Amino acid sequence: MKTQLAAGIVVGSLTIGAAAQAQETITAVHAFPETLIYTQSFLSFVDKVNKAGEGVVQIEVRGGPEAIGMFQQPDAVRDGIVDMVYTPGSFYGGALPEKDALVASNLTAVETRQNGGIELIDQIHQEKMGVKYLGWFDSGVCYNLWTRDEPSFDADGNLEVEGLKLRGNAVYNAFFTNYLGAQVIDLPTGEVYAALQRGVVDATGWTQIGLIDLKWNEFLNYRIEPCFFSTDLGVIVNLDRWNELSPEAQQIVQDVAIQHEIDSVNELRAKRDEDFAALDAQGMKVVSLEGEARANYLLAAREKNWERMIGLMEEHPMGTANYDRLIELFYDPEAD
Repeated sequence: MKTQLAAGIVVGSLTIGAAAQAQETITAVHAFPETLIYTQSFLSFVDKVNKAGEGVVQIEVRGGPEAIGMFQQPDAVRDGIVDMVYTPGSFYGGALPEKDALVASNLTAVETRQNGGIELIDQIHQEKMGVKYLGWFDSGVCYNLWTRDEPSFDADGNLEVEGLKLRGNAVYNAFFTNYLGAQVIDLPTGEVYAALQRGVVDATGWTQIGLIDLKWNEFLNYRIEPCFFSTDLGVIVNLDRWNELSPEAQQIVQDVAIQHEIDSVNELRAKRDEDFAALDAQGMKVVSLEGEARANYLLAAREKNWERMIGLMEEHPMGTANYDRLIELFYDPEAD
């Protein structure tokens, strides 16, 4: 009887221990405020993981830029302060210039997951930053220039930017300065509303969606076509923490991420159409470059980013070994 009791205690202890170890927790932060559509997409991914991973793995969101500054978040993940972050690759472009392959891409995460592009980006993240690139979320959405006043064009139909107080940031400054010749005013997203309100800036680049969420449409009246670039929002995970997860936990998180890459393309394109309709109803006017001016505009957006990418890659120990392969995997000349 004592033997049976002892055996029962051992089995019970093992069961309790297994249960205690079964559910693992991944801490996470996001770069943008919770109200922004992109953050809502990430939080949807978190909900999907937590549902699929119940009893195995859960993501614990600890906040956004109010918890850790948006530009400090990638380093916080690399250093293990937090396990996961949802952020634009441009926020850590100095450490990993290869992210410009995503910015200049005319493909989505769906195609680049299939052709090996995301696998290569993941390998580069692991080697250069000690983080795992889990997924490219919210792809398939591009950027426009948005202005307060009606834009002007030269005799050849090229956009004129002289005198334009253009808000810039790391995503598109190579294009704005090196091709458009604009003098940009760098501002984080959270400061743009006040800058528009005070007249510090009167134009900005921004994605096709989210302008209404940010309330910038209160000041911006024109959208310039065509759109350019792609969003480069993704999720990175501290590599040591990733490797500590059980194979089952890793599989759940990775599978949900791959499915969310697909889901977010469809959902955000639908959101783009809704936003455009709402902006049109509010009086937003659309102005388009045409012909050769349009072609040159799109070509410059892409090539100026590639120039920035290879220039920064040359300064890194890994050099430019992946440059041609990245362009091959993230750009399809027939898709333009």
